[in-house]
Amino acid sequence: MSRLKILPRLSLLAFLCVLGGYAAAAPKLNVLFIATDDWRPEIGCYGAPGMKTPVVDKFAAGAVRFDRAYCQFPLCNPSRTSMLTGLYPTTTGVLDNTLHFRDARPDWVTLPGHFKNHGYHVAKTGKIFHGSLEDKKSWTEIADAKVPAGRGIKPVPSSFPKEKRQKGKQDPAQSDRIVVMTGDGEDHADYYTALNGIELLEKNKDKPFFIAVGFLKPHSAPTAPKRFFDLYDPAKIELPPDFAARPAAPPGFPPSSIPARSGDLFINRDASPDDARKMIQAYRASASWTDWNVGRVLDALDRLKLADKTIVVFFGDHGYHLGEKGKWSKHGSIYEVGARVPLIVRLPGAAGNGKVCGRTVEFLDVYPTLAELCGLPKQSELQGHSFAALLKNPQAAWNHPAYTVCKTGAGVGKSVRTERWRYAEFSDGAMLFDHDNDPHEMKNLANDPAHAKTVAEMKTLLKQIPPAK
Repeated sequence: MSRLKILPRLSLLAFLCVLGGYAAAAPKLNVLFIATDDWRPEIGCYGAPGMKTPVVDKFAAGAVRFDRAYCQFPLCNPSRTSMLTGLYPTTTGVLDNTLHFRDARPDWVTLPGHFKNHGYHVAKTGKIFHGSLEDKKSWTEIADAKVPAGRGIKPVPSSFPKEKRQKGKQDPAQSDRIVVMTGDGEDHADYYTALNGIELLEKNKDKPFFIAVGFLKPHSAPTAPKRFFDLYDPAKIELPPDFAARPAAPPGFPPSSIPARSGDLFINRDASPDDARKMIQAYRASASWTDWNVGRVLDALDRLKLADKTIVVFFGDHGYHLGEKGKWSKHGSIYEVGARVPLIVRLPGAAGNGKVCGRTVEFLDVYPTLAELCGLPKQSELQGHSFAALLKNPQAAWNHPAYTVCKTGAGVGKSVRTERWRYAEFSDGAMLFDHDNDPHEMKNLANDPAHAKTVAEMKTLLKQIPPAK
């Protein structure tokens, strides 16, 4: 056969191969990224007694629930910055709620920015980065919620007697007030954040998308429609075993390990057991209302027939104290209750869906995981590890611990968590807890000679945290 006759056939064959390659290529997976604020694993599927969270419980039943997931810093801005940059707080330099990470590194490519750079429509509504420190560079579209004129939370008095407040301190309309709303919560931005999330899904359903929906609750002030308060009877709420009226270091604990009262719900008074139960009721009501709002967005994903091609990530941005160790917020805590977070991921068709993963993962791991699952190039600077394999087999080998740091009155505290141990160091001492036998962290083993080998091993692990810049 002459060369002239062969060339057209080869060209046709090449064209058919290319066409076949396009036909066989898997469509891009979308990402729905659902953030909640201050929501610790106070969720039914995490074993929280009495919690009414049917939406997240149902979602977890078809996804992988990470039972040992941890934030990098127990405060909104540092925690979210680490997740969205894939870098430790000691690398970003963000250790409070005032610094924007781009002040230090304007060139960093964030998680949504990475998707934006590779052809995705990247949109957000609600709180994803921290409030006024939102990173506009990361998004194709920002659709933040606005409460309609005539609606909105009205100033309300404190739910607790004024005589319990210290004179000269903050007025009753402070962070510890409890807000009971009417209807479905149409006076709060979270109601409209859910609506915006639904609209973003509807108008972007035919293109690859990364859509982030960030709810403000159950962050203080605890807020919810009345029917969610009615789900919980304060008289039946059990206080934590280490409940205390005021924070103080137990014997054998470093003094700086007990977080300052700054930012507490009970910022101006001590919490009586009755007051504490009312506040826990309000927190749970606020969480249940957030569960309902999350459900509105997930229902839209199903209605639009997007669930089979969308990775869904649900998380709370850090842990939270509800009276444990006398603390009523998150600031400065690297105890388990301050660092542990809910993290649930659904990868369409993954073999691990419906199972629980007991491996220690951290927020830094989310960025490389989503990039891998969606076929995006690796970012060389990332400090986390992809847990994509754990979505297929939640019991797969995994040798990475989780790290959390925080600011204390005496500098920066650092902690490391393995599947059994939590170890933390402060300028004035250290803590070691055996979570197999002491889940509430009541006994510090750091100075026990019988655990000297474990302390040495944990010290070595702790050195993996990059030093603060």
